[in-house]
Amino acid sequence: MKLLCLDLEGVLIPEIWLGVADRTGIEALRLTTRDIADYDELMQGRLAVLEAHGLTMRDVQAVIQEMNPLPGAVEFMRWARQTFQVAILSDTFYEFATPLMAKLDQPFLLCHRLEVADDGRITGYRLRQPDPKRAAVKAFHDLRYTVLAAGDSFNDTAMLEEADAGFFFSAPQNVKDAFPQFDAAETYDELKTRLEEASLRLG
Repeated sequence: MKLLCLDLEGVLIPEIWLGVADRTGIEALRLTTRDIADYDELMQGRLAVLEAHGLTMRDVQAVIQEMNPLPGAVEFMRWARQTFQVAILSDTFYEFATPLMAKLDQPFLLCHRLEVADDGRITGYRLRQPDPKRAAVKAFHDLRYTVLAAGDSFNDTAMLEEADAGFFFSAPQNVKDAFPQFDAAETYDELKTRLEEASLRLG
């Protein structure tokens, strides 16, 4: 049985923090895992910016409510779910991603949790487990799945390394340059082709 693991932001939906940056004009929130490889450093910086500007969970969720999947993502997901078992492995948070899952026909999602104070301030976060994307792929291997994977950022490379076949999708040049061992697709049609070829190769 073959299973496809996909990143969420930048692969199926727009980057949530970029949406918040666009809405608020706060340039510091434009940094993503494409820019900063250390996830804790990135998140601590984001939390500090939210606190400094008085932004709450409600402010972020208002942006998310207006977001939609990337053009072609819904059709790609329909194809993927007809071809593979599919799991979304993301470093976002259930509190952010849940409204967008409905727009993708509710795929299986593994991500993290936020810590939110009674007044709506986002005070911290809890990882699902250490090195969560790699750990998830290892667990799927233990269940005897052959795993294919696609992502776009530094935080996806552990997942791609652990998978039987891993690909970048619409990744920035700095990420591709740092990990040249991963083939890169720029469109959903290209990604379909690479996944189909890998699936045949893996038998």
